[in-house]
Amino acid sequence: MKLPDILLALEKVGNSLRILQPGDALLNKAEVGNKWFTPESQMDAIHYWANVLNVETLSKWLTPYSFAHNAKKVGLVMAGNIPLVGLHDLLCVLVSGHKALVKPSSDDTILMTWLIEELIKADERLKDKIESVNRLNTCEALIATGSNNTSRYFDYYFKSVPRIIRKNRNSLAVLQGNETAEDLSLLADDIFMYFGMGCRNVSKLFVPEKYNFKTFFEAMEIYNASINHTKYYNNYTYHKALFLMNMEPHLDNGFLLLKEDDRLHSPLGCIFFSYYKERNEIIEYIDQLKESIQIVVGNPNYISECVPFGQSQYPKINEYADEIDTMHFLNHL
Repeated sequence: MKLPDILLALEKVGNSLRILQPGDALLNKAEVGNKWFTPESQMDAIHYWANVLNVETLSKWLTPYSFAHNAKKVGLVMAGNIPLVGLHDLLCVLVSGHKALVKPSSDDTILMTWLIEELIKADERLKDKIESVNRLNTCEALIATGSNNTSRYFDYYFKSVPRIIRKNRNSLAVLQGNETAEDLSLLADDIFMYFGMGCRNVSKLFVPEKYNFKTFFEAMEIYNASINHTKYYNNYTYHKALFLMNMEPHLDNGFLLLKEDDRLHSPLGCIFFSYYKERNEIIEYIDQLKESIQIVVGNPNYISECVPFGQSQYPKINEYADEIDTMHFLNHL
């Protein structure tokens, strides 16, 4: 099967995604399977992929790569923290000419199964290129996403095959104190989209000394309905109770907790923050924890590594998780 045919099939799936609407049976079924997958969260992911899956965008992405190799069976252990998060790996395997042995996350089985079925409908020949499996004992390469604990398992059991093993990562944001209301509103998206479940969601803030959180909390109000989600509410109230019982100082706007803490990873319903005096403090922090940081959100003119506010959940197709070029890996098997 030639690459132009695969790209055309992917574009057809993009068209199928554009048709989906809140209230459709598929989305309702996915929400029953995973309560974090609200119609809004699913539509955010669907809109993103509907825009990406077109021949022009995919062709530009693939221009730097060559595909002269023997096809391998590539196992995909997918995450399920946000809708369709494993799709990028599946795309990479298909367009590089390999066969995908897909082990979807139990948290994202409904949408991923539907998408694979749509791909095969778009071109029956893809049936030979995608297989959903429970075990990956026949794979000749592996791409797996999981926790720091599961990464050790993957490394041990798949030590004989080429592999990409992704671990826990989190994202942070840098505020200078001169952000506009629009900047902070966009930051609210970086924090709250997908309820903060993604590795690209901001879980840590750097703010200048004596920063006034009043305007920050005002901007967060666009997501105050998050508290109506049972699972989010349970996380928020649980950690609020812990902070109160342990007499730990924190800020609270009724649906988001802020706590001064040097750590990068904060629990759901809470954001950790640290004060800084100089930009170099942030740069040193990023350098020390670069293996645990997915992205940094903020003003690129202040910190060069920064992704602009509001863009954390809209990576370009050629942005790879953990900064590991998946296509380069696949083209050198």
